[in-house]
Amino acid sequence: MTASFDAVADTDLPAVARKLLVRHPPSAATRNQIQDLLWTDSSCPPIPKRHRREVARRLNSENLYGDARRFDELLESLWILDADDWMHLLGGKPTGLRAEIQQHVHRNSEDWSSEVLFDKLGAYEASDRRFALFLEGLASANVRPDEAAQRHFVACVNEPLRSCGVELRETDAEGGYPVFSLVSLLATAKGRPKNLIFASPEKPDLRFRDALDNDVEIVTNADKVLVYDRPIGNDGLRWNDLQQWWGETEQIFDATQAKRSLYARLKASLPSNSPPQTLLFDAFFEGFRSAVPNLPALLPEVWLHWDPRTVKERGPDALLRFRMDFLLLLPQGVRVVIEVDGKHHYADSKGSADAQRYAQMVKADRELKLAGYEVFRFGAAELQANSAKMDVKAFFKALFKRYRVSTN
Repeated sequence: MTASFDAVADTDLPAVARKLLVRHPPSAATRNQIQDLLWTDSSCPPIPKRHRREVARRLNSENLYGDARRFDELLESLWILDADDWMHLLGGKPTGLRAEIQQHVHRNSEDWSSEVLFDKLGAYEASDRRFALFLEGLASANVRPDEAAQRHFVACVNEPLRSCGVELRETDAEGGYPVFSLVSLLATAKGRPKNLIFASPEKPDLRFRDALDNDVEIVTNADKVLVYDRPIGNDGLRWNDLQQWWGETEQIFDATQAKRSLYARLKASLPSNSPPQTLLFDAFFEGFRSAVPNLPALLPEVWLHWDPRTVKERGPDALLRFRMDFLLLLPQGVRVVIEVDGKHHYADSKGSADAQRYAQMVKADRELKLAGYEVFRFGAAELQANSAKMDVKAFFKALFKRYRVSTN
């Protein structure tokens, strides 16, 4: 077994660890150690100890659960309830913290406050990811099989959580019940993307087939534009998600072939007159290689606005930026725009500085940022330097570190 682990590349060890947790669950203590290592670079926002105590204090006067059995299952999945799990298995009776919870939370609920329970579980010192999963579990329909109770719980804990810049937000639905995830308030407050139209350097000819359902149809040249039509959840859009969609859409069942085909299709959409854009695209994939499948997808030529009229026809109400050079949809609803600036961003057709053109560009940037997007710009000249690919990789590493996206 040791030789097998030694033969595995370091980049593959996290996947091995995840399979171990599912197929051969270790003791709760070992499980938690492995999970915390896997979550080291997770995108979970930080929750300081003081705010955790305020959450627990806020719950002192509230019901912790609706379904006792599912509540116990949640505790078992996240916390170490017994120092010697095998004693419980042999004796058939709860021991240690498990027995205390039965006595002081279930049978005599007035014995322990929520603050005491959180302390006994180790919730105040736990990793941010574990504490977030605990709150998400307490807000779930499994533990609270009543939507009104779910929303009441979320309202209670969000009051102290917002003071540290996070909140439980409705991000999905399952079985008719809302699903709540802990998100950062520093991220965009926009909802989940509904239409993702990309990989088209030309304005697409599209229409709404069904306006009520937001059903977009590409009328002509459908092969020149891509429309990602699947739900994008709280984890953002990863290359793996995009590759799976592409393979199923194009009926390419070999994963390697689908990956190469998708890469070629995206690269072909880049403007032929902008080598710096192509360099940035290549540098991203070359820089991260085996880590790319789990990273946010780098989407080229993404349509932000679509107006059937021209800018001249629309006049002063015209939208200033129709298309983004690149877009990444990160976890927690963060949307990152990357622009590569050539001369046309700040100069006229003769190459002379154009103050009006530059003013339009910075105004469009302000509007994007106010709408919740993060905007980063590269000068075309810096992407033509000898160190360009190293600089691009360094930028993405810093970006992913800032938003706690693992590059392992």
